[in-house]
Amino acid sequence: MPLVALTGGIASGKSTIARRLAEHGAVVVDADQVVRDVQQPGSPVLEAIAAAFGDEMLLADGSLDRARLGSHVFGDPDAVQRLNAIVHPAVLVESRRRFEQALAADPDALVVYDVPLLAEARLSDPWDLIVVADAPADVRKQRLIELRGLDASHAAARIASQVADEERLSIADVVIDTARSLEDTLDQTDELWANLGRCIAERRARS
Repeated sequence: MPLVALTGGIASGKSTIARRLAEHGAVVVDADQVVRDVQQPGSPVLEAIAAAFGDEMLLADGSLDRARLGSHVFGDPDAVQRLNAIVHPAVLVESRRRFEQALAADPDALVVYDVPLLAEARLSDPWDLIVVADAPADVRKQRLIELRGLDASHAAARIASQVADEERLSIADVVIDTARSLEDTLDQTDELWANLGRCIAERRARS
């Protein structure tokens, strides 16, 4: 079962690539969805978050107030580290369970892990290929403003809180340039799909 990591900075078009790969037949495991799932009401992760950051991080129905937690930890490296220490181990276990589930269902499945924090948290996993969605920071900032309604300063801060583009590009086996049109991104993704076997073989030859 080939295991492909797909990463990119915020508003880089990574989800567009993941959807296209799914259309081709890949099994996509979304790390953000795994995070949401392990933080469901009653979960040990959510209980640990409430214990660490206060019950005010919970909504009236017992679910996580993601916006409040995000505002609480944003810009505070110590708080981010404490949160990651709670969430990341559970995400690691659950994502691996989903990889194994995909393999059990289809031993020939190609699994794509859509993961924003690859460089920060999952680089040492046994990937067969690392794909990076890449667009300049000013392009991504404009997308955050136009498509997600962020103001300019908030958009810039979100981008600055992630690893530098150079660090992300340095781990890439394949780079998909998402700065141009949607059609161009899809064409590059189609080309990647057509050449996956060769790309994986080249990575293994370099290892």
